[in-house]
Amino acid sequence: MKKIIIYLLYAVLLSSCSLTSGQTPLPVSTSTNKPTVIPSFTPTIPTQTFTNTPTLVGIKTATPTPEFTFTPNAVTPILLITPNTSTPSPQMKGFIAVNISGSEFYKKGECQPTSVKFTAQAIDTVNTAYVVLFVRFKSKQSDVSSGWTSIKMDTIGAGTFVHDLTAEEMKGGVSFQDPWVQYQFVATKANTREIGRTDIFSERLSLLECKPTPTPVLSPTPTVLKP
Repeated sequence: MKKIIIYLLYAVLLSSCSLTSGQTPLPVSTSTNKPTVIPSFTPTIPTQTFTNTPTLVGIKTATPTPEFTFTPNAVTPILLITPNTSTPSPQMKGFIAVNISGSEFYKKGECQPTSVKFTAQAIDTVNTAYVVLFVRFKSKQSDVSSGWTSIKMDTIGAGTFVHDLTAEEMKGGVSFQDPWVQYQFVATKANTREIGRTDIFSERLSLLECKPTPTPVLSPTPTVLKP
């Protein structure tokens, strides 16, 4: 049986070979398309350059201080008020006004004036019968003062009283040299009841020593005789 199968296979192979030898071979198509060459990509890797930065040990890096530009703001000027430091006016209860003729006078001598005139005008012209002037010396170098001297002033009518004061009228003037003369006015009724009094006027009137200017003495000029 095996031999029959082998003969059959052999016969088939022979018939196929004869068919192939009698046919014209088909032409082989030649492709005119050339393959596109795909370029190869070569990646470029940049070369890294490293710079060694030295690290300083033990040295503190200074921190820069920022600088600020100062822009001044507009300042509104302030009006300064200077307080009035003048001496307050003395109180003059019962009087309209009091005056003196000058700020200095001299002891008796050649210098002028040797007296000062006081004038006082009372408010109550009907009931003011008397005005008494009180005066005393006060040292310019210390607080030492003399006792008060009271002087009755003369009336000239309409409540006005006057008096010309000289140094000889005052007590205790011998021990004072160029002192202040302090003064005060007191108004009274006819029964001596007080109806007005001023404050003490201090450091407004000076009593000065009279020191005349010495007259220069001319010395005779000797005559030079020529030989």
